[in-house]
Amino acid sequence: MFDFYTEDKINAVDAKFEAQKIAFAPLSFHAAKALRDMGILEEISNARKNGITVSELSKKLGISLYGVGVLIEMGLGMGAIKLHKDSKEDDLRLTLGKIGFFLMKDEMTQVNMDFSEDICYLGAEDMQQAIREGKPAGLKHLGNWSTVYQGLSQLTDQQKKSWFGFDHFYSDLAFPEALPIVFSNPVGRLFDIGGNTAKWAIACCKYNPNVKVSIIDLPGQTAVAEKNAKAAGFENRIDMVPCNVLDNTTEFPKGADAVWMSQFLDCFSLEEITKILTKIRTAATTETDVYVLEPLWDKQRFEAAAYSLQATSLYFTCIANGNSKMYRFEELKHAVEIAGFDLKEAHHNVGPNSYSLLRFRIRG
Repeated sequence: MFDFYTEDKINAVDAKFEAQKIAFAPLSFHAAKALRDMGILEEISNARKNGITVSELSKKLGISLYGVGVLIEMGLGMGAIKLHKDSKEDDLRLTLGKIGFFLMKDEMTQVNMDFSEDICYLGAEDMQQAIREGKPAGLKHLGNWSTVYQGLSQLTDQQKKSWFGFDHFYSDLAFPEALPIVFSNPVGRLFDIGGNTAKWAIACCKYNPNVKVSIIDLPGQTAVAEKNAKAAGFENRIDMVPCNVLDNTTEFPKGADAVWMSQFLDCFSLEEITKILTKIRTAATTETDVYVLEPLWDKQRFEAAAYSLQATSLYFTCIANGNSKMYRFEELKHAVEIAGFDLKEAHHNVGPNSYSLLRFRIRG
C-alpha cells in the first residue's frame, strides 16, 4: 500500500482531473447525497439493464426536468450513472454505475456520508483555525462544549444516529474476532475504558457467563451505558465508573484482569495517551492484559480504508477535540510504551474493517 504514498505514477491529465474533483468536492458531495436521498439512484437501479430516461425519472419522482437533469449530469461526471447504449440526445437513457451502486447500497459509504453531512460538514469550514489553535473550532456548529464527547447526549436525534452509527459500524464488526483473543486468558473482571453505550461490555457478558465489567467513561456516556446494560439484563454484572480520564484527580480502580479500550485512544493526543496509560499502570499489575483496539491507517488492506481514516483524523481536528487523530502503528505503540508498557501481541486485520488489536503488559 505504501507504494501509493511514495511513487507519483499518475499522468498529468489524470492528476488535473483528480484536482478538479477536490476543487468541486462540496458540490459533488451534495449532488451524490441528493441522487441517493431523492430516490434517483433507486429508480435507475430498478430499471436495471433497460435503463430509464430523464423524462421518465422526472415524472416518477415529481422533480422538474431541470432538477433531475443537473443532478444526472453530475452523476455522469462522477461515474455514479452511465448512459445506456440506446440513449438519445433529446432524452438520455440511464443505467446505474458501480459507484452509484455503492452510494446507494454500501453500508460503509452510507455511514460515512451521513456522518460527514450531519457532524462534519459545517465545522470543516473552520479547519484552518482549528489547526492554528489546536482546538475544535468547528464544534460550535453542534454545540457549546470544549469537546464533542461532552455533548453527545445533547445532539439532535439525527446527529446522534449519524455519530453513533459511524462510531459503532467500524469497531463493532471486530468484536466477534476480538472476544476469543481477549478471553483466551482467564478474565474475571474487565475494565472497559471509554465504554460508550456498553456494546462491548454486553458482548463480553454474552460471551463469558462469569465476567464482570466496569465501564469507565464520562458521566453522560455511563448514564446511557447503564440503561443499555439493564435492558440487556446485565445490570448485576456491568457497573459504571463515571469520570473524566484526563482529570488529574481521576484514579482508576484496581483489580482488573484485563483493561479494554476500543477506538478510544484515537480520541486523544499522543501526550494524553501516555497520560492515560500511566494512570492505568498505577492500577494494573504485571499480570494485567491491556488491550487496545484501533483502526491504524498504515495497517489497512485497501487504500480506500486508509483514505477514510485519514479523513476521519480531520473530524478530530475540526469537531471532536482539536488534537487527536487516527494513528499509525508505530506512533501509537510508542505512546503506550512511554508509559511503561511492552507490546506482547499485535493482531492486525481483525474484522472486515482491518482493525488492530494490541495486547500490552507492564514492563517487568
